[in-house]
Amino acid sequence: MLESNQNTAILKTLTSTLNDSINGYRDAADNAEGSQFQQIFRDNADERARVAGELQSEVRRLGGTPDEDGTIMGKTHQAFLDLKAAVTGRDDKAIINEVERGEDYLKEKFEAALDDDKLTAESREIVSRAYQSVRKGHDQISQLKHGLEA
Repeated sequence: MLESNQNTAILKTLTSTLNDSINGYRDAADNAEGSQFQQIFRDNADERARVAGELQSEVRRLGGTPDEDGTIMGKTHQAFLDLKAAVTGRDDKAIINEVERGEDYLKEKFEAALDDDKLTAESREIVSRAYQSVRKGHDQISQLKHGLEA
């Protein structure tokens, strides 16, 4: 039973972190000036919501109750993103830098979960699929950031 609880705890942590990402992307879309960035951020929020739904389904399958909210750290990051957007006058480059920071954090969380031997084979498969989506979003934002720097 302890293994199942640890497995569920890992999934719930990932779900909460994905919820932070969803909220962060929505916030970034609201604060971005460029319409192309707004659309990218909205699309990524939608993709993260889909992935979070898959993890929530796995938590339910295991008999748990999935987290619906983000983490305290995520709420703090979003507040910082709001403040930074207000101070910089909706500077897309500053917003993209913050989004990339969040992407780095999310990617690390998924990599740590995949390295954890407490995930069952079924859960690992779902986390691995979710990680592919996370990595794709991470790489997209990284390329966007580096494109702005060029």
